[in-house]
Amino acid sequence: MVQFNINQREIVVKLVYYGPALSGKTTNLQSIYALFNAEGRGRLMTLDTADDRTLFFDLLPLFFKTKAGYKFKIKLYTVPGQVMHNSTRRLVLAGADGVAFIADSQRSESKANNDAWHGMVENLQQNGLDSKTMPTVIQFNKRDLVDIRSDEEIAEMRGKSREPIFTAIATQKVGVLETLHGLLRETYRHLDRQEGFERKFEINEKEFLRQIFVNANTAAAGIRFGELE
Repeated sequence: MVQFNINQREIVVKLVYYGPALSGKTTNLQSIYALFNAEGRGRLMTLDTADDRTLFFDLLPLFFKTKAGYKFKIKLYTVPGQVMHNSTRRLVLAGADGVAFIADSQRSESKANNDAWHGMVENLQQNGLDSKTMPTVIQFNKRDLVDIRSDEEIAEMRGKSREPIFTAIATQKVGVLETLHGLLRETYRHLDRQEGFERKFEINEKEFLRQIFVNANTAAAGIRFGELE
């Protein structure tokens, strides 16, 4: 749930990158970190195991201040993908305002994607969160590998999916900003419906997104800023 510190006039929004092991959750955050300038993001904190897989979580804060004097902090978390860390995944999901599900495009990883999705739904429920109303986007990552789901298959899924679907090559910073933008847009709309976000904090959707992405090097990601509006 979005946190509001009245004394400091600070709003904290929690977004979680979820998915199977090695699907590219940490790489998404690393690419976002590299694409944002220092004025718009904090430190990227990562805790790895000996084999360089995420043990607990990665955290990357993005922030900006509104004209009305409110300070926004967007906290991006990842969860560990390995099966034995389910309790940690559940803990990281607690209080989430939005979720990006990072799927592996390789056909061989279809079962891992499905298992992770069902695990996410169950963990949301155990945290008292409804997967049907939780702002969620899906990213099919690793589009540069062989034996992946085709663009036509992705387009077909996009037509049937309730959640917006994006494609990415996170190692090349392709698609990561679009995914983040989509997640922030879905999250803002949900919070506005539930909390009266625009009225309460005097910022509309377009300005909310612009204030975040004005600090992003969209050209380095191969996109124009206008394409994120």
